[in-house]
Amino acid sequence: MTTMQELLIRLGLRPPADETVLQPLRTALTHTSAGLKINHEELEFLGDAVLRLACAEFLEEHNPTLSVGDRSGIRAQLVSDRWLAELAAELELDGLIVQGSATAADPTAKATVRAECCEALVGAVYLAWGGADGGLHAVRQWLDPHWQRSSLELASDPHRHNWKSALQELTQAQKAGLPVYATAEENQSHGDPRRFRSEVSINDQQHGTGWGPSRRLAEQEAARVALAQLRPPSGS
Repeated sequence: MTTMQELLIRLGLRPPADETVLQPLRTALTHTSAGLKINHEELEFLGDAVLRLACAEFLEEHNPTLSVGDRSGIRAQLVSDRWLAELAAELELDGLIVQGSATAADPTAKATVRAECCEALVGAVYLAWGGADGGLHAVRQWLDPHWQRSSLELASDPHRHNWKSALQELTQAQKAGLPVYATAEENQSHGDPRRFRSEVSINDQQHGTGWGPSRRLAEQEAARVALAQLRPPSGS
């Protein structure tokens, strides 16, 4: 069994009789950093549009009572780079992605490469399974089970992975001041989970400290800690 056939099994798609139609999938998994003439960029552009349309259809079918605003918020998480990178890791795309040696050796680039190639893979599946004549169905066949699982996780915690937004909503509801973040770079080691340190304060009172490999992630962690302090206990 070839690695491409194994990937199709992970995607939940039936291998086509003519394997030449799978060329878009190979292109999607060829990152620009490899320096090859054919790469993932155009398929990533297509995949972005297909991904949003497919997810809009999914939410319309499974969450028809939600407002357009709520659906937009959920879709933003279900098509985010973070979600795509996690999906790529689950699919074990790392072993199939062709990329430059410098990029492969950079731990901070891993999530970005995964997300970009996974989005390109969406565009590739759309094309390989017929484009306007069946491609969207194939994308839905692949992604719907993952969206169903993620939707359940989001239902239990609507602000999953977006702690800063949740903290700001909470402070606004409590008529407290807006959160203020003081973030500093502690060292310059790329990929170090404690490279940045962030403290979040509300009304000049510190409520949380977080660490992360980037400013954004350090601030998200600080917000998560602050939320745990400020939210009333469950059932109270």
